[in-house]
Amino acid sequence: MSESQRLWVLIGLGVTGLLLYLLAPILTPFLMAALLAYLGDPLADQLEARGLSRTASVAVVFATLTSLLLLAVLLLFPVLGTQINRFIRALPGYVDWVTGTVLPYLETYVGFNVDDLDLSGIRAVVVEHWQAAGGVVARTLRYASRSGVALLGWAASILLIPVVTFYLLRDWDRFIHGIHDLLPRSIEPTVVELAGEVDEVLAAFLRGQLMVMLSLGTIYTLGLWIAGLDYPLLVGMLAGLVSFVPYLGNIVGIVTAGTIMLVQTQDVLALIPVLIVFGIGQLLEGFVITPWLVGDRIGLHPVAVMFAVLAGGQLFGLLGVLLGLPTAAVIAVLVRRMHKHYKASEFYSAGPEEEEAVVLTLEKETEED
Repeated sequence: MSESQRLWVLIGLGVTGLLLYLLAPILTPFLMAALLAYLGDPLADQLEARGLSRTASVAVVFATLTSLLLLAVLLLFPVLGTQINRFIRALPGYVDWVTGTVLPYLETYVGFNVDDLDLSGIRAVVVEHWQAAGGVVARTLRYASRSGVALLGWAASILLIPVVTFYLLRDWDRFIHGIHDLLPRSIEPTVVELAGEVDEVLAAFLRGQLMVMLSLGTIYTLGLWIAGLDYPLLVGMLAGLVSFVPYLGNIVGIVTAGTIMLVQTQDVLALIPVLIVFGIGQLLEGFVITPWLVGDRIGLHPVAVMFAVLAGGQLFGLLGVLLGLPTAAVIAVLVRRMHKHYKASEFYSAGPEEEEAVVLTLEKETEED
């Protein structure tokens, strides 16, 4: 690639980044639709291979995705909202239990000095902040009800997602072919190979790890419900959501469910069912769920996922959160490619004398340029 071509690539990347930043408020529904289309494209391809037309295949996939989303909204969200409200109302009680039971125990048997803590102040801060959070929600809803423009904008964005998803899913292969056809022939093989690796990484996480998270959330929810926990859906889905980081889902779930169960029953033995639930979930994840849904495909490192999502959200808001994973996948593939070239280079494999010769050659080429 010549210097002028590199310059144009850098200019193109800069312009693209600026446009993403300026158009972030209106790009979010389109990016969400593209994500749904990406997730549904393999199923549409399979139906098309069985003899259905592309439009019919897309209609089946679209109807399936829509039905699942509506089912989740109608069945899960009301229950989850109720449990969240109950948990918020019960939170001061949990604070009282910690200050009245846990801290005196720590003071007696561990030597922790409770006098260093302003317990009444901590409780007041917790109650005040939760009340303030409820006030913010109420004010936001009142503003939305008064502001017809904002309400129409939100409704338009929500309605835009399924429409754009349908058209993107129907023409997905055509878009990919069009992009492939526009690539310069000199770099086309390399770009296609890199794109295939990026697709493998994204598929391993989005189509695999997300299913693992949903499966674990379901297992934890059912298990905690059988164990008699007060908020099984809230705790189970929280543990499943953070399970993309190894062992983090178990740690968060055990701590949260264990605390709630202790406050609820005042019995240490009640922790045994909680430990059994998360132990079974961990075994199923390691030996059944992850091998079946993800297999040997290489996904993104959990730390890379967390950093990508947080960095994207900091830079571009919700749009950045959606862009974070694809960007991290591209960077991961490029880093692996650079590592492969480095290990195959003369600079890596040369001995001390050869290494000095390579460095001198590089310096000479730099001076000539």
